[in-house]
Amino acid sequence: QLGHDLTERERDVLALLVRGLTNQEIAQHLAVSANTAKFHVSNVLAKLGATSRTEAVALALEHHLLDR
Repeated sequence: QLGHDLTERERDVLALLVRGLTNQEIAQHLAVSANTAKFHVSNVLAKLGATSRTEAVALALEHHLLDR
């Protein structure tokens, strides 16, 4: 099922994407570098098959990926 392979960290990142945070804000929130945040965002998009942050957020909400 969609999102089953997301790590705990990637779920955290997805939750922050849903809140509309930028990569820089995600980095600050998770106390990691901007590059690390960007890496996590890229992984989330790839695992969800999303081509944009907006699509990833839509998929997360549509499939209740953050309800667990």
